[in-house]
Amino acid sequence: MQSLRVALGERAYPIHIGAGILGDPELYAPHLRGRQVAIVSNPLVAPLYLERLRGALAACDARVVEILVEDGEQAKRWQTLDAIIGAMLEARCDRRSVVVALGGGVIGDLAGFAAAIYQRGIAFIQVPTTLLAQVDSSVGGKTGINHTLGKNMIGAFHQPLAVIADVGALATLPPRELRAGLAEVIKHGLALDATFFEWLEAHMERLLAGDAQALTHAVLRSCELKAGVVAADERESGPRAVLNLGHTFGHAIEAGVGYGSWLHGEAVAAGMVMAAELSARNGALDASAVARVRALLARAGLPVEGPALAAERYLERMALDKKAAAGRIRFVTLEAIGRAVLRDDLDAAAVRAAIACCSPLPAAAQ
Repeated sequence: MQSLRVALGERAYPIHIGAGILGDPELYAPHLRGRQVAIVSNPLVAPLYLERLRGALAACDARVVEILVEDGEQAKRWQTLDAIIGAMLEARCDRRSVVVALGGGVIGDLAGFAAAIYQRGIAFIQVPTTLLAQVDSSVGGKTGINHTLGKNMIGAFHQPLAVIADVGALATLPPRELRAGLAEVIKHGLALDATFFEWLEAHMERLLAGDAQALTHAVLRSCELKAGVVAADERESGPRAVLNLGHTFGHAIEAGVGYGSWLHGEAVAAGMVMAAELSARNGALDASAVARVRALLARAGLPVEGPALAAERYLERMALDKKAAAGRIRFVTLEAIGRAVLRDDLDAAAVRAAIACCSPLPAAAQ
């Protein structure tokens, strides 16, 4: 097992990464001994890992209530959140109770948001079981649900007590889910670390094959990169925005086609290609770098084109993006591989052109 720390003063917490660690009581004991625990999971993950987690919590003398919600992005809505809170109330959870999120990014976002607002805020622990959740959504304290007009528009910053990332759980991931998680891994290299991006170019086949050593390195390096950015800008007032590379376009795709049609990582992959194309049209990125971005995402089995949405549809959705300011859409673009920046001075024509070159629609429909 390897561990690192998200340095946030009194809200600092550890990230533990390793194979077979999900059932280790010692990782939970400092946070849970003798307390009531509400485990939030779904019917796909619970049969695989709930028994092991239950055993670890029993060794901590914790009292457990189990709450299962539906699987998929469509679960991130008011009705599901209300069901979680209702179950916690019925179980008499109090302010000393701890929520444990067992599952992927949807479960982490839902359970974390429930913890953030239950009795004005209680503690929670992230136990991510997908690659996307391990490298991205479980770290940084972003929690929330979707609105029909935009993704993650309702939520709170609420840091966990700990993140326990068992890379052994990745062996049970369907191939499509593994590929979706690789999109966020690639994003970290593309936005923050050119050397890591090169490592991904050299080891993509090992990652796709589920090589445990390669996946452990990918999770660890992604968490190191994200933890450093979060520690410097917890609430995304500045530098943390670069972690949203590909997300402005990607969130528009998810909302535009309906949540769940595209996996989050798939939408982010197409969004990163659009961001790279936009960077090239702005003169900041050369064509060879754009080609490398496309090639690596394609090798990862991820989409390099968006769905059949007109450019105006993208722009409507992106106007609601959380990075928008004073009525202007702000985009994370690239100055080079490994160096992302936030820009608010890009004109709509360049954005439309970037979308058009990554869209299956004919030019006349743009």
